[in-house]
Amino acid sequence: MQFHHHGYVSGEPRVLPAAGTGIDRPAELPDEVDVLIVGTGPAGMITAAQLSRFPHVTTRIVERRGGRLEVGQADGIQARSVETFQAFGFANRIVEEAYRITTMSFWKPDPADPKRIVRSSRVPDDPTGISEFPHLIVNQARVQDYFAEYMAHSPSRMTPDFGLEFQSLAIAEGDEYPVTVTLRHTTGPHTGEDRVVRAKYVVGCDGARSAVRESIGRQLVGDQALHAWGVMDVLAVTDFPDIRTKCAIQSHDGGNILLIPREGGALFRMYVDLGEVSEDDHGAVRKTTIDQIIARANAIMSPYTVDVKNVAWHSVYEVGHRLTDKFDDVPVGDTRLPRVFITGDACHTHSAKAGQGMNVSMQDGFNIGWKLGHVLDGRGPASLLATYSAERQLIAKNLIDFDKEWSTLMATRPEDLADPAELEEFYVKTFEFPSGFMTCYQPSVLIASAEHQDLATGFPIGKRFKSAPVMRVCDANLVHLGHHAQADGRWRVYVFGPAAPVADFADWLGNSPDSPVVAHTPKNLDVDAWFDVKVIYPQPYEDVDLGEVPEIFLPRTGPFSLIDYEKVYASEDIFAARGISPDGAVVVVRPDQYVANVLPLTATAELAAFFAPIFSADRA
Repeated sequence: MQFHHHGYVSGEPRVLPAAGTGIDRPAELPDEVDVLIVGTGPAGMITAAQLSRFPHVTTRIVERRGGRLEVGQADGIQARSVETFQAFGFANRIVEEAYRITTMSFWKPDPADPKRIVRSSRVPDDPTGISEFPHLIVNQARVQDYFAEYMAHSPSRMTPDFGLEFQSLAIAEGDEYPVTVTLRHTTGPHTGEDRVVRAKYVVGCDGARSAVRESIGRQLVGDQALHAWGVMDVLAVTDFPDIRTKCAIQSHDGGNILLIPREGGALFRMYVDLGEVSEDDHGAVRKTTIDQIIARANAIMSPYTVDVKNVAWHSVYEVGHRLTDKFDDVPVGDTRLPRVFITGDACHTHSAKAGQGMNVSMQDGFNIGWKLGHVLDGRGPASLLATYSAERQLIAKNLIDFDKEWSTLMATRPEDLADPAELEEFYVKTFEFPSGFMTCYQPSVLIASAEHQDLATGFPIGKRFKSAPVMRVCDANLVHLGHHAQADGRWRVYVFGPAAPVADFADWLGNSPDSPVVAHTPKNLDVDAWFDVKVIYPQPYEDVDLGEVPEIFLPRTGPFSLIDYEKVYASEDIFAARGISPDGAVVVVRPDQYVANVLPLTATAELAAFFAPIFSADRA
């Protein structure tokens, strides 16, 4: 963590100096804003948190509730999300308070007495070590609290505007603020009164019943599985031995339970199979009482019992798999640029049992957040915004296809499976998908082709940048290369290679008018304001002389032009671990942590051409 470079900091270093809209920020919602975010769920909060790092962009987030969420429905935090939390500065803190999943137990009917369940196997949660971060369970409300803290400590000093419910919107292209939004006060002295706000862009993060989605004519299309589940967060006394282990439990009568231990050491969640639902049920199953859910759980878990002492939360839902055809307001086939975006449950719904809802929704928000920041900050053209729907709609479709298979297996009686071990084998075989690491963006203006992928096979283009340990040369600290990257809207350029070819590339990157750093960084900003450039040498750190390292890797920043020494690394291991060519490679990473390009050190023209359409030509 870096601070002091703008002067001595005696207080909390996570509280950044106020700037732009954060100076004398009005408590009341302005009449005009650059971005209006509707909904303070995980997707909305991460979008706002990302935009809070763009202090010259006026962003407000509204919520119909009168205050913060106290009990959230989502609780599974996949490792990819924890990697994202690292960029927002709270990964380690949330890991400390969360329940950590390391294994999963599978329980099935005892062949000798099918009315009793027995443990059939245990499998590791992450059998290949795909991330240095764990799979966690923690209340959704705490995730939102951390994003709220990040926003409040950001230069823009952003806080949610509670007690305002979205009603409708209208778009009038040609106006500076073309989206007119009608909100309604739900709390306080103005309850029931409407409030009109004009915005350049609107992001709908308002859930499966999204009014923003309806206002732009999008529909969730899909099917209902006609299978109901009761879910409950409880404190209980039980003789079930794996109560503090994630479990998939299949009983003799076809009933199933997904058991999820919760944070705090005592709380746990059960997804309890309530069986098939007839087409003419008309929602009657949703009236299933908590006592009925508990009784069903005890029947499935025989011979074990669960004596529930306290219910923190419960609900009944039917599995539905639905998706919108686009995630913005532009009709299919139309070439105009989008003004309204939808995220999370507003554009894709599925079962909760794969632990994907909150995780995928946050990646939606991270994706659109940095793109809006770049466009409104003048860094990039508005055409970047068209990539949001193109990228995220395909990811959501893949998720729904996966969840259909997983939820079907969970609801199938063991004797009806082709192989008794089919459920566990599917869990192990597909773990990379629910962990969040199968996302691979296709070639576009933001993702290059894989022409030079062989130079860094361990950094697949389109997939998230997989961190690895390296030695920081300045202080001989072993650190994770990716952990230095903040959610600050900057592009990352990682330069791997021997000293001589690296020096030639660095000279071009730091001095040529064709270099993206020189061509696109405004002259009044620090040289690393928009591009975070790092070097990794394939040698022991003792053999690296900082006096010989090119200046682009030792940038002078802040009002005192202090040298940043934390961009120079050495590691022989990372070259082998990530398949990096001995001749070196340049790995370009987007602000949302996805690898955008891999190039040889000599491909300066290709690097310049890649960034040319991403940044506005007249900004420097």
